[in-house]
Amino acid sequence: MKKVASYLILLLTVGLCGACSDVLDIDPTDRYSPASVWSDKDAVDKYVFGFYGMLKEKDGVYNAGFFSDAFSDIMKSSSWDQYNHSYNYVLLQDTYFTSDDARTFACWGDTYNRIFRLNIFLRDAPGYVSSFGQEFITTRMAEVRFFRGYCYYLLTRVYGGVVLRKAVDGPADNDKPRSTEAESWQQVIDDITYAAENLPESWDGANSGRITKAAAYGMLSRVALYAKQWNLTVEAADLCKQYANDPLSTSYSDIFNNSANPENLLVLNFLPGYMESGITHDHDTYFRPVGDSPYHNKVSIKSAFGPTSELVDSYEMADGSEFSWESHGDDPYANREPRFYATVLYNGAKWEGRTIETFVGGADGLIEFQTSGAANASTTGYYFRKFLTEGETTWETKGSSHFAIFLRYGEVLLNKAEALAEADWNANRTEALATLNRIRGRVGLPARTAASKEEFMELLRHERMVELAGEGFRYWDLRRWRLAVEVINGKEAHGVKITKNPDGTFHYEQIAVDGGKKRIFYERYYAFSLPLTEMKNNRLIGENNPGW
Repeated sequence: MKKVASYLILLLTVGLCGACSDVLDIDPTDRYSPASVWSDKDAVDKYVFGFYGMLKEKDGVYNAGFFSDAFSDIMKSSSWDQYNHSYNYVLLQDTYFTSDDARTFACWGDTYNRIFRLNIFLRDAPGYVSSFGQEFITTRMAEVRFFRGYCYYLLTRVYGGVVLRKAVDGPADNDKPRSTEAESWQQVIDDITYAAENLPESWDGANSGRITKAAAYGMLSRVALYAKQWNLTVEAADLCKQYANDPLSTSYSDIFNNSANPENLLVLNFLPGYMESGITHDHDTYFRPVGDSPYHNKVSIKSAFGPTSELVDSYEMADGSEFSWESHGDDPYANREPRFYATVLYNGAKWEGRTIETFVGGADGLIEFQTSGAANASTTGYYFRKFLTEGETTWETKGSSHFAIFLRYGEVLLNKAEALAEADWNANRTEALATLNRIRGRVGLPARTAASKEEFMELLRHERMVELAGEGFRYWDLRRWRLAVEVINGKEAHGVKITKNPDGTFHYEQIAVDGGKKRIFYERYYAFSLPLTEMKNNRLIGENNPGW
């Protein structure tokens, strides 16, 4: 059962258990006490568990302030300057980013603080082999190496080349030059590879949810793709398949409704009402259709996000033909492929015993986007369905408890398909298409063919967009492909304005939803500015990224 035991993981980060040992009450980025951490195996595990908490911080289910697809073309934030959400500042305000700070994407200081704590653990761990045994120490070091690799992954995807600190640095080591982007990605790969080679294939029941060998190899396929190490991506994906027993789910919707679905290689579970305060999040508040409020004790619903027409219109028909308003506009939401219904709540959708009404004047909106305040309803005519538990009511008073997916096998297959094509299209054409078509076949769509690498990459990009929609990949994929300027800059996002006719039929009109503004993504956004403090304090850091 591949689920994170949240009572061990997230509890450590928020410090809810005052009766537990000192280790429980700290985030490992806070302080480090050898006497507490290394007192016994249980204390070591509690300290290592604390690092799992960092996985939730950049997750859009747990953290509505970092629902990263809303920085891209496929999701729209209805909020301009409320809820501490910066989506529309990032997309519509050309003065938002400065040469001093990456602002929304800034992660330098906190991440290096964590790397320092991780390095302390890695420095000290070998000295306790005689106390705890080689296998115990090697396995915990593998988990910690995974988290250090994850930290460098976060840094490198934002800044490009970063300063690599692989040991516990003292004051004399303060000044250090940046490594190249390729060297930085190699550090990520080295750490995740060590983790994959030394983690167990499975854990016992008490440790269910900890990172397994399969999950680590799945993560390796992701970071190797960023590093453009195509052969390693393929190798890691194949090893993930081997150790996870080829876990592609036969049901797409079950992936998001069942944390124990075998496709979910690493998830974060949350507990409503645990020890009174609970370990929850606000996903329902920010994502549910506003018309749910009367059925949920009139609780405030912000409805802060909606899929755009750029995403919705990309879902194919059930037979694999392309959707078009000209051909299907009379009944646009009928006979679409299964991923559409698992991802989008649309006008006429059946939901919790009622019918979604996103037509003008309907229970669920539509509200025009304004460049101030928050709309508190859909501005696109759609709502995001993934990660909402239909019929759930606990969230009204205790917060949402739907699990978050950090890694699943569907992504791993898409990583492999892309890497095969990039490595050698002519040699790998058949396998690349077969891998891509496994994703399509799972939802009953016909296999695709491609006459060239360019044609295949168009198919691949389409599949990543619709398969992984709302899971935190689109914005980073566009940057990784160097397509964000083309896709985002100077463009407007769109939605649908639906008017109900007197005879009960509907009129559909495509509308722009960015308040008359054009979206912004400049070339320099591919590598954001280094922090001003680092530029001042590290004399060997070198020049800032281009354009800053």
